[in-house]
Amino acid sequence: MSVVNVLSGGAAAAVVKGVQAQFERESGATVQATFSAVGQMRDQLLAGSPCDLVILTKQLIAQLVASGHVVAGSERSLGLVRTGVAVRAGAAHPAMADRAQLAAAFRAAREIYYPDPEKATAGIHFMNVLKALGLDQELKGAFRPFPNGATAMAAMAKSNEAAAIGCTQETEINYTQGVELVGSLPKEFELATDYTLGVCTGAREPKLAAKLAELVAGPASAEIRRQGGFAF
Repeated sequence: MSVVNVLSGGAAAAVVKGVQAQFERESGATVQATFSAVGQMRDQLLAGSPCDLVILTKQLIAQLVASGHVVAGSERSLGLVRTGVAVRAGAAHPAMADRAQLAAAFRAAREIYYPDPEKATAGIHFMNVLKALGLDQELKGAFRPFPNGATAMAAMAKSNEAAAIGCTQETEINYTQGVELVGSLPKEFELATDYTLGVCTGAREPKLAAKLAELVAGPASAEIRRQGGFAF
């Protein structure tokens, strides 16, 4: 049986999983997908991990096209995802309309969950927000970093700490049970990321990868993407 290998940023995990059964039923192939921070997924591709379809940020896909790792012209956008703030399900939603309110919300938290600050799009951005607010050193004791946003949100959902807060891509918040989206970061700190797929030049199953790409970025996944917070 043919296998289609996917390396994807965590923000698109629910989209791939949402069309996987249809793809496997129609193609007779299976999907082997790995989801984590986009930087980690890029590094795995460059290190030689099997990959037929890759889903990263638009910028990283463009770099991989330029370096010859992704087929030029195979790129397709899944939509824009904003970076948001989350709390545990049922917890009070802090005010965060501006930088003062956002800073107060983080200061009030005893645990702050977020993805990898070096390889995850939202994690990198979040640390820059904390630095801009002057909180990157002050709140270190509350930091709870994880490899990606999905694992960060899952961990926060299981925490017994009432004063917990998190920041990651809104899809990873919306698709995780036990946490709730408070809202997008204030305008001053807004980040909207274009998640884009591409077929790898080293794909062992390029035709199957193209078929899966159509499901992931096309009408078949439109409702899943809308529900998760993709804008397109």
